[in-house]
Amino acid sequence: MSTLRNLTVLGSGVLGGQIAWHSAFQGKTVVVYDIAVDALARCRLAHEQYAALYVSNLGAGEADVVATRDRLTFATDLAGAVAGADLVIEAVPEVPDIKRAVYQEMADLLPPHALVATNSSTLLPRDFAADTGRPEKFCALHFANEIWSMNVAELMAHPGASRDTLTAVAEFAVEIRMVPIPVMKEQNGYILNSWFVPLVNAAQSLVTNGVATAEDVDRTFMIGGRPIGPMGLLDMVGMKTAFDVLHYWGTQTGDPQMGANAAYIKEHFLDKGRLGLATGKGYYEYPDPAYLRPGFLDVPDIAAVPNIVSRMLPL
Repeated sequence: MSTLRNLTVLGSGVLGGQIAWHSAFQGKTVVVYDIAVDALARCRLAHEQYAALYVSNLGAGEADVVATRDRLTFATDLAGAVAGADLVIEAVPEVPDIKRAVYQEMADLLPPHALVATNSSTLLPRDFAADTGRPEKFCALHFANEIWSMNVAELMAHPGASRDTLTAVAEFAVEIRMVPIPVMKEQNGYILNSWFVPLVNAAQSLVTNGVATAEDVDRTFMIGGRPIGPMGLLDMVGMKTAFDVLHYWGTQTGDPQMGANAAYIKEHFLDKGRLGLATGKGYYEYPDPAYLRPGFLDVPDIAAVPNIVSRMLPL
């Protein structure tokens, strides 16, 4: 059993909130830190939704939910949030400067024994190791959205990470019922996002460029048995994360289409407060998204043909 019993999660967004709830459910004592009180309030609300989900889908009892809540605390003071941490998981926005600033502020506040892991979805741990002040105690531990069912945890080392750190973090992953996936070489995007980001970027390009509606993109993906399409997945990941990833990598690679996709998401979603599943509105509206409704994948009535044809012809 690992000695990592006290966890601090930096960032209370979609995935940070999920990591915190799930780790507490699995017996860890968890502090959720965020700079914004309203973000913590949204996280608490999401935790109530997770409580119902864990009861209905995972067989949790009321006592399990109460115990999970009792293991969770919330903080806006960084020093207090990390004072007792055995492990800190950073889940702040996918913006390098924000991550560096958090690590640098935290470096002198951590207990000497504490380990640090980044939940970055596309950035390398080597980019931040020096900023932590303890590179040998730092690695990547990347989780997937909907952690309760997508229970993978990608582990990535950097040249200065110690074997003891990697061992303890891998043991922690197993203890919270994750499947540890070792990334054998440093890779932006790890394993999961090395295929996921190109998928959603290609899907978003079809919408940005007016080739297809979001619904039709998802239909082409879902017919054949997949439960959700790329645009629904963007809602699940969250539009802020999608924007951050596409904007950063579009800038880094000089990819104009990726940059255009980021701009589209900003204009049509972020600027309108449509942040995806977390706010109930993204490409779809929740809790009743169109892709889950009966008939979404059905062969249409022949009377729908004129409308289908009209969408292919210029006005």
